[in-house]
Amino acid sequence: MTSPVDMRMDVRWKRLLSGGSGAIWIATIALFLLSPIVAPGSLDAAPVVGMLPFAAVLGIAAVGQTLVIQQRGLDLSVPGMMAFGAVLVSSLPQNYGWPVWAAIIAAIVLPGGVGLANGILVTRFGVMPLVVTLGMNAVLLGTVFGLSNGTPSGAPALLADFASDKFAGVPNALLVAIVVVALAGFITQRSTIGRRLTAVGVSEKAAAAVGIRVGSYQMLAYGFAGVAYGIAAVLYTGYVSTPPLFFGESYLLPTVTAVVLGGTALTGGRAALVSTGIAALFLTQLGQLLRALGWPEPLQLLAQAGVLLSVVLLRELVPALARARASRSARSPRPRSSAAVEVEPAGSRR
Repeated sequence: MTSPVDMRMDVRWKRLLSGGSGAIWIATIALFLLSPIVAPGSLDAAPVVGMLPFAAVLGIAAVGQTLVIQQRGLDLSVPGMMAFGAVLVSSLPQNYGWPVWAAIIAAIVLPGGVGLANGILVTRFGVMPLVVTLGMNAVLLGTVFGLSNGTPSGAPALLADFASDKFAGVPNALLVAIVVVALAGFITQRSTIGRRLTAVGVSEKAAAAVGIRVGSYQMLAYGFAGVAYGIAAVLYTGYVSTPPLFFGESYLLPTVTAVVLGGTALTGGRAALVSTGIAALFLTQLGQLLRALGWPEPLQLLAQAGVLLSVVLLRELVPALARARASRSARSPRPRSSAAVEVEPAGSRR
């Protein structure tokens, strides 16, 4: 018979293999330990410092995707959102004479307003999230082309200096990402708003039954997601100085992959935002390792898709195997305990 200790260990391993948030921490540590063995020099100071700002941008953008997926949606407007934020913070000061601080605020607030519009279309008009966000993505990309006149603009010098600078040896972009991810994680896990967002993501009917305004919180999630995309776009623009107009297209699949690797279910519910940030670090380091090995970008995208597919399959297969094992155990006859067997004294038969 299986002891209680063995049963507890079995449950822990099932949770780990099924894509729980603890798995990405272990995978990230293993990747960093493996990187210098597979590609010597990949963890030297210069490559790591150059990689961390991109991990920060992906981590912040993945926070926004997590909030949408928590509400059982999928945000396909990530490319347009990030391109929109980037063109605002770069074009407004250069082409329209805006102060840098005002352009930064616009690049964060306006994507938040677009996200709120997505939420209104989903909740008030009942349009599918995939349709809404895909259509909004097309609108945003057209707006980007119009604002920029088809030509990328350079980042303001003040923003470029901040994004490329370091504090105590740590890139400022990473520090911003840590603050954003930690704050978002605290709000979703510890605040009343976060608990209500989780309740709505788990079950709209149950949340409405206890008096939660389901539509309002879903719109709030989409709005906060837009703000996260705007912050990510501002940091990216400052770090690369002159971003391509449609650079956001390379962030759609990675944000979804980071959410899944972080342990947030695509069916909604509890959001593991801190683990999503760790997953962003994992994916960025994986991409850097593959580039060091000479893999072209298409193969890198295939590797990310393979990681995503593997995690999704594990989430489906491990619980199914666990249920099958439990079913077999329930059907198999249990041996009688030796203490329950009555031994008839010798000579008692007549």
